[in-house]
Order: sequence, then C-alpha cells, then structure tokens
Amino acid sequence: MSAPAGTEALSQAANKRFISGVVEGFYGRPWTMEQRTELFQREQKWGLNTYLYAPKDDYKHRMYWRDLYTEEEAEQLIALISAAKRYGIEFIYAISPGLDITFSNPREVATLKKKLDQVKEFGCCSFSLLFDDIEAEMCPADKQAFSSFAHAQVDITNEVYRHLGEPATFLFCPTDYCAAFCTPTVSQSTYLHTVGEKLLPGIDILWTGPKVVSNKISVESIEEVSSVLKRAPVIWDNIHANDYDLQRLFLGPYKDRPTELIPKLSGVLTNPNCEYHPNFVAIHTLATWCKAGAEGGQRDVEMGEQEPEPCYSPQKALTLALTDWLEDFQSTDQPGAHVKKDSLDEEPMQTDMAESPYVPGTDENPLYTAEPLTLDDLTLLSDLFYLPYEHGPTARTMLQELDWLKNHSVVASADTDQTAEWRSRAQQFDGMCEAVVQMFNRLSNAPNRSILYDLYNYICDIKTGVGLARAYVKGLGGHGPLSAQPVNNDPEAWTFRGGLSGEFQRMLPSHGNRDLFTSPPVTEVYCIRPFCPDDKLQVQRIFREVKSAEVPLGVQPPLLCDCLLEGEILPSPDCALVLEDETGVCGYALALPNAKQAAAKVQRAVNDSVLENFPTLIAAQVLPRVTDSPAKRMIGQLLSSVKSSGSKGVFCEVRQSDQKMLGLYTQLGCFRPITMDNLPQDVIAMGTSL
Repeated sequence: MSAPAGTEALSQAANKRFISGVVEGFYGRPWTMEQRTELFQREQKWGLNTYLYAPKDDYKHRMYWRDLYTEEEAEQLIALISAAKRYGIEFIYAISPGLDITFSNPREVATLKKKLDQVKEFGCCSFSLLFDDIEAEMCPADKQAFSSFAHAQVDITNEVYRHLGEPATFLFCPTDYCAAFCTPTVSQSTYLHTVGEKLLPGIDILWTGPKVVSNKISVESIEEVSSVLKRAPVIWDNIHANDYDLQRLFLGPYKDRPTELIPKLSGVLTNPNCEYHPNFVAIHTLATWCKAGAEGGQRDVEMGEQEPEPCYSPQKALTLALTDWLEDFQSTDQPGAHVKKDSLDEEPMQTDMAESPYVPGTDENPLYTAEPLTLDDLTLLSDLFYLPYEHGPTARTMLQELDWLKNHSVVASADTDQTAEWRSRAQQFDGMCEAVVQMFNRLSNAPNRSILYDLYNYICDIKTGVGLARAYVKGLGGHGPLSAQPVNNDPEAWTFRGGLSGEFQRMLPSHGNRDLFTSPPVTEVYCIRPFCPDDKLQVQRIFREVKSAEVPLGVQPPLLCDCLLEGEILPSPDCALVLEDETGVCGYALALPNAKQAAAKVQRAVNDSVLENFPTLIAAQVLPRVTDSPAKRMIGQLLSSVKSSGSKGVFCEVRQSDQKMLGLYTQLGCFRPITMDNLPQDVIAMGTSL
C-alpha cells in the first residue's frame, strides 16, 4: 500500500470533532458501571464528549484479550454503551493485545476481529488498539514476516480498521507513546516515522507528551510529533494519574498546557486518579480548559499575571471546580436519602416513637455537632494533594516554614534577636497544622460518604505526617519531646512509616533526593562505618579545621574531649564511628566509656554526680558541607552502641560558637544542659540518660 500523504491525514483531522473527555486507562481496580454512568452524565453537563474504555486490570481488555465476553458481561457493556449514547458521550472500546499476540498468525488476527465484532454487536461504533507498555522485541515468526515492530503493529491495525468498516473514531496507541521513549529523538525515530507513513489517515494516534507523565506540553513539541506522525495527535494525559504511586493523589487543576494547543490536536483525554470520586477536579478543569480553547483563547495563565482577559486561568478553574465539588460533598449518598420525609413507604428506624431526642443537662457533655465542610477546606485539600511535579501554595509554605524552623532551632530556647521571630513563625506553622486537622474532621463528617471513602487513606496519612511535624516543632521550642528519639526500644506502631516499602527506600543511598521541595540541599550519598586506626589523622584534621574556624587555636580553653581527638586517649573500639561522603571522611562520633580518664588527662575536676549519671564522654563533629540528617543518624547510632555497652548516660562539651553541633544536639531532642563545675567560659555541657 502506498503511504498516505501528510496533508490528507491533517485535512481529515480538521473535519473531525475535537475529542475531549476521560480515558479509564490506569492500573488498578476498574471503576464500577454505576460510576461510569455518573461520569457520562457529568461529561455531558460540562461539555466533554468522549469516554475511552481501557482499564488495564480488566482481564478481557488486556491479559485475556482473546476471550469473548460472557452473557452477563455482555449485558453490562451493552447497558454502559447505551448509557453513554443517552448522555451524548462517544464510547470508545479499547483492546490491548500486545502482551502476547503473534502479529503474523492469521488465527490471532481473526481472534482479534471476532472480539471486536462482538463489542460492535453491543452497539459500540468507536474502537482503539493499544500497544503501550509492552516489550518491543518480536517473536521469531514475526521477525520473518515484518521488517520492524512498527510495521507489524501498523499492518494489523490497518487490517482491523478496514474490517470494522473504517469507523469515524479509531485510535492507535504506539509503543513509543512519548518523546522520552523515542530513539534517538522524536524527529529521528524510525518507529514513529513508520507509524506516521504507513498508518491509514483515518486513524488517530495517542500521545502523552514529552514524558509518560508530562509536566508541561508545549506547542512546539506537538508540532514536532505531528510532522512525524503526519496527523495531529490525541493527547492521553497522565497529569492526574496516580497508579504509579498510590500514596499520592492529584487534586490540582489541569495546567501547563496552553490553549493554543487545541487547534493543533485531535483531542485530549485525561487518564486520572484510580479512585473515581476525587477526579471531580481533574475532569472539571479539563472541561474548562477545552471550553476556553473553543472560545478562541490563547494562553494558559495563572491569576496575577499581566495578561489582558486571560481565557484560561488554572487557579480560577480550580476554584470553580472546588465550588461545584463542595455541593457533591454536602449531598448524601446513603440509602433512602432522596426519599421525602412524608413518604409512607419508609418507616423511621426507631424502636420507641414516643421517645424524644436526647438533651444533655447543664453539667453534662454537650452533643457533638459536626461543622460543615467549607470551600477553604477543599482549597487546602487540593493544595496538599496538588500535581505530580508541584505542591500547592499552602503545602509549599508549610515545607518552607518547617525547613526554616528546623535550621534556626538553635535560637528557639535562647534569647537572641531571632528568638521572637522563631516563636512567631512556629506559632503560625502550628496554626497551619491545626487547619489540616480541622479540614480532616470536617471531611470525615461530610454527608457524602462515597467521596470520603475514596479520600480517607490519603487524608489520614497527611494528618499523621502533619502531626509529626507539628510535634517536632513544639519539641524544638521546648514545649514537649521531639517526635523522633534516636534511642527507643519500644516505639508505637505508627512510627513505622511506609511499612516494608518505606524501609527499603530509607536504606537506599539516593532516598530523599526526589522531593518536590527543593530548597534544602539535595541528599548526598553518606556512609557511616566503624572508626579504624587509619582514620586517626582524618579525625584530627576535621577537629582542627572546625576548631580553628571558630576561634584562633591559642585562645581556646581545652575541652575534655580534646585529648580524645588529639589521639592521647583512644576511643572505645565498639563505640566509635566516622561519616564518609564521596570526597572522604567528613565527620566522626567517638565515645570514651570512662570520662574520668579525660578529666585526669586535662587536669580538671568533674562533679561526681555528673560522672555517676553520665559516665561516658562523647565527641562528635562534622564538616560544614554535611547536612543535618546523616550527622544526627551517626550520633544516634553512637548512642545505641554506648547503651549496648552498658553505660547509663553520656555527656558532651560544646563551645557556644559551634552553632552547628549545638543545633544538632538540640534537634536530637534527648540532650539537655547539665550543670558542671569548672566549665571553661562559653562552653556548654549537655547530657542524656540511656
């Protein structure tokens, strides 16, 4: 067959209606038939026109694509297709045979046709063949029949398309469905060029953008792929998909796709969250975006930008969606909710009709009254669960404030110019945390329980995380224990965050360097290992480097630990650690089980009460380039080792000029200032029981 001209394909696309709507294409539990029917109703109301049926975990869509539907399954699909027609929604049935099909086997092709013929008998007029997320290697039989994987896919797609009578809507999903998958580039991809040249012009091609989950989709990127595919693509948009990380939910607006894209596309379908009800925002804002493009707008702009009459503002679209969603929250989905109160068909569930409602006495607890959910609550909810590549404004502010409070915690209990600012910002942070708790409470009492149940795991998790951060800040300010103790042999179950998966991730050296909050330094690869004799010179180097940076060496009074660091006394071999990064040794944590040795060495008397309660002397230091987390982890490991050796407590001496170590000991939460006689001026003694 001769290759279709690019102008022919593009002209055909210009005469088609713009495809807009939802693709149920995620991995996980498919939506129910009732939810899909409700979706059709909403799509009609909001001006969308398409639903693509492609749930990855529907066995007969993907894994067992050869199997025909049973009579019961057929009845459900017939009802669903009829419901879509009733609401004016185009129902596209997708099948995904790429896991194990042999393209060159006529029986396989016949089986595929038979399956689609069955669905056509159900009343379906639009179809899609998907070859996404499969191995690109052909079997030996296909290698003999086709010159490339693209040729095999195009051949069977064209044949099925013709067999079905060249339906008005027929979608093809390539294996290389985003720019990141193209080798070496989109414009140089042999696979895409074959698809563009050989695929019949009436077939539309699905495309996710620069990546599987594209942060932004530019006009230039669409123009590039359109020239290769010889047609305008249909965007399969994963911006709200969460099937790759079920600890995340996306309730932010459809954004970073300028409305200038619309005339350059054949359509846009959003593949949203696995949970049905939270997709209200994703679908609603997509509808607003499509409508803005249809009205001739030019930009995707945020509120506050100096643009004349912006046609689509993500923030305005979000507010509109949340306002409408609030009405859904307030409606009840419980059985019998829509029955009139005076209905004779329903009897009240009461055992004693004469019993009056309970009224508490003046000295009794008042009845619990649920506060109604507000638009501010839903705005906060959206901010906390925003989009894959960004947090919402409130979430960003909370992270920034927590980071500032943590990094400036040394002034929290002091009396400096920054103390008042720290306490004020800590109070504001506490207020933001309280707002999350109150949002959780009001969501939990919302009448529509179906929405709540889809959200519940997520809002429980964020409430717990915020609670831990809240307690931590209070601990830094001296209003309670810190939330994370380095030594605790009997923790509560909820401290094991993330289960086994969480433990695996925390053990990996790169864990933490993919946070959306990028203000703190990116996590480096650190190694904590036992101290060995070869480390002696490196420890001395760090000790002298940090010491000389604070005050000239000659004017500093000696500390008890100086003799340990100068090598005059050796640390306990079981209680000595060093910290390494890619450059080399960058920190140490050493312990001397019997602090009397150090006192005798520097000829300084130490209170008997101190040595009785804190018999072990420790010394720790890190270079300025080391972040707090590995330093605290090293000290925590040292304390565990000292406790295992039988010591009942440890103490350390820190110069007031060493703000980094003072901050680290304070942040650990277990160290407290202790009184010691004969302390040098500007030196603080801190101890902790084990």
